[in-house]
Amino acid sequence: MTRQIVFKALVFVFFIAGCQVQRPAKECPIYMEAADPSPDKDADWSTVPPGLMASVGSIDHLYAKSSIPNIEIRSGWEGTAWKGERVSAQLVLWSKEAVSQVEYEFSDFESPNGEQLPASIARARFVRYVITDEFANGCGRRVPEDFATSLSPDVLDPLDCFDMEPQTTRPVWITLDIPSDATPGTYTSTMQLFADGNKHSSFSFSIDILPRVLPPASEWAFHLDLWQNPYAVARVHEVEPWSDAHWNALRPLMELLAGAGQKVITTTLNKRPWGGQTEDAFGSMIGWTKKSGGDWQYDYTVFDNWLEFMMELGIKSQINCYSMVPWGNELYYFDEESGEEVKVRAEPGTKAYADLWVPFLRDFTAHLEQKGWNEITRIAMDERAPAEMQAMLKLLSETAPGLGVALADNHQSYKLYPNQLVDLCVAHGSVIDPVDREYRKSKGYVTTWYVCCADVFPNVFTFSPPAEAAFIGWYTMAADFDGFLRWAYNSWVKEPLLDSRFRTWPAGDTYIVYPDGRSSIRFERLLEGIQDAEKIRILRAELQNDSAAGAREKLDLLNQTLGAFNITQKPDGLEDLMLEGKRVLVELSKK
Repeated sequence: MTRQIVFKALVFVFFIAGCQVQRPAKECPIYMEAADPSPDKDADWSTVPPGLMASVGSIDHLYAKSSIPNIEIRSGWEGTAWKGERVSAQLVLWSKEAVSQVEYEFSDFESPNGEQLPASIARARFVRYVITDEFANGCGRRVPEDFATSLSPDVLDPLDCFDMEPQTTRPVWITLDIPSDATPGTYTSTMQLFADGNKHSSFSFSIDILPRVLPPASEWAFHLDLWQNPYAVARVHEVEPWSDAHWNALRPLMELLAGAGQKVITTTLNKRPWGGQTEDAFGSMIGWTKKSGGDWQYDYTVFDNWLEFMMELGIKSQINCYSMVPWGNELYYFDEESGEEVKVRAEPGTKAYADLWVPFLRDFTAHLEQKGWNEITRIAMDERAPAEMQAMLKLLSETAPGLGVALADNHQSYKLYPNQLVDLCVAHGSVIDPVDREYRKSKGYVTTWYVCCADVFPNVFTFSPPAEAAFIGWYTMAADFDGFLRWAYNSWVKEPLLDSRFRTWPAGDTYIVYPDGRSSIRFERLLEGIQDAEKIRILRAELQNDSAAGAREKLDLLNQTLGAFNITQKPDGLEDLMLEGKRVLVELSKK
């Protein structure tokens, strides 16, 4: 009897020793988050058991930093994916005590039949908090004191470890990147969570990989146009614009964009095309010099380097050049005779306007032809009035008739110039005549939609429900658009990692990713919706060409499901709508 007790005690000791896997002590360098402007005063952290608490959470929920998560403890996650797809999950950590050196480690993914996928397909990133506000009246000058503020979880920080403060919650964003050559089947991995250098708990991640392949992002048909601001990168990273350090800072950020299937490169023809409305006014990527004798000289060095850099990353379908109708109709050039920069106000249709633009367009088109870019270049405008557009288009058709035109149109003016808008993007809620839509399709023109500070739903503000970002892809397909435009990929505010508010628009309106190539919950969910849109496109084409019995019923199911997403007002139960849509996609993908 005594020997049995000793033996059991030894087994127990070895078991505990095995569980207490010691990690090497290390520092977990993190930047300090902003103080919580509205902490949860009702949270009673004394009710939380001692030690680190952890559970699988929902990717649809934004977990407040100072609140105790109201969550059913779960240690397992299950998902479904196509080969080549990225899927997301979310863990939630919370503790009433400080916890140091929180780390994670995935095992390889294994299927019951012995197939394996490397642990490296899984990635965990600690979610960081930024100050946000509220929609209120949307666009317009904002005095911070007039708007409710809070902390919102959004930044995905790729840290090896994390130190948690006492009485705080910390989400962890999980992504699984399924290899395009994976063998279909169900694969399971164990994620070990460590705290204070010791093994803490385990979580099971199971992914059912379907026999379907999502093409690489560069081949997606979805026309994604998120406007880039390289000047913001130079300012935040404190580097000289277009220096080697600037290019190094730009690379991870633009690689992230390419991975979402971005189609358009944002360029500037002249300085301040949007009148300097953002924290970082756009400079001109082309140098304009008026020589002493009156001739013009144009320097395309930055323009060419920027395009070649972006194309090398895989973004090479379209070049949008802003703008022949800049906000305020102001143009800038260097006057060699005076040795100073000159600002000219020249409205479309005037002689002063033609005197500036005609010599430029002739030189510009010759340069584009030399580089082989003329077919993919668009002269791009943003929300310009019909009278200005018509005057500009007249000059453009006379001087450079081969250049296509792109317009973000909030005037419903596309009918005035149906054969010149190769790329038309309408404001959310705008209705395009079905006849015009079919005409544009027959010509191969691009027709997309956009949201801005005026749209409470759907949007990607830092306070927006995460499901709205994924909804964007579904609405794009349901409303029969080719893609989506958002005016700001990275027009960062003063301190983008701390405070997402801006002086004139709801928080997060000016950017959707963070410095050093940090992604966000908003960006990952937007990517999710774009992937869903691609899957819808592939399934629809397949079913339309399928003469087998039952194909028509499947196509009808897909179209009926998609029809529920053709809405412009937020429905009750958006998350449930998204779940049902995804359930149908899985069902049709399996069959």
